[in-house]
Amino acid sequence: MPSTLPLARTNAEAHIYMDLHPCACGNGAFERNSSVIEVDGDLASRYVGACSGCGERREFVFAIPQDVRLPPPGSVVFGYGGQSELLDAGEWLFVADRYARATPAKYEPGTEAARQARQQVATAAAAMGEVLAFVPEGGDAVPYESLRTDRGREVFDAQPGRFYRDRLKVIRDTYEEILTEMDAKAPSA
Repeated sequence: MPSTLPLARTNAEAHIYMDLHPCACGNGAFERNSSVIEVDGDLASRYVGACSGCGERREFVFAIPQDVRLPPPGSVVFGYGGQSELLDAGEWLFVADRYARATPAKYEPGTEAARQARQQVATAAAAMGEVLAFVPEGGDAVPYESLRTDRGREVFDAQPGRFYRDRLKVIRDTYEEILTEMDAKAPSA
């Protein structure tokens, strides 16, 4: 029998999900201690910590995929194919926008600021790939019915034209081009 826990395909996906689900006090930050536990005979990832705002205990438990893979160094991977069970297309677009907007326009190559900027662009690119996973084979847009959350529907309703395959690909490809340019400017190790 399949697990009733939500599937986090990667640790990165689990962390994004937790970031999007703040404590009842409104604070989303908490120092996360992680462990692998057994739930109903299956392995699961468990994240526990105290809310940095109110101190309330926070806990998230996710199913672990059968095929656990580590992302290549320097890359951001939320999943290896298929649609996310944790976030819908609108939430992924929200994540992509948030990380892209947080990327500074100027930074000195080889600095910590440059490394952080690269990580933000890589996260935005990976999130755009997750939005694209919701476009059906042979389809040209994310179907509204696939949006399962209030946040996802709000993002869609604000600008439905952003959910067309061609537009999503252009944005993802632009982020990937920016990453290539960043890598070219980085000093050799």
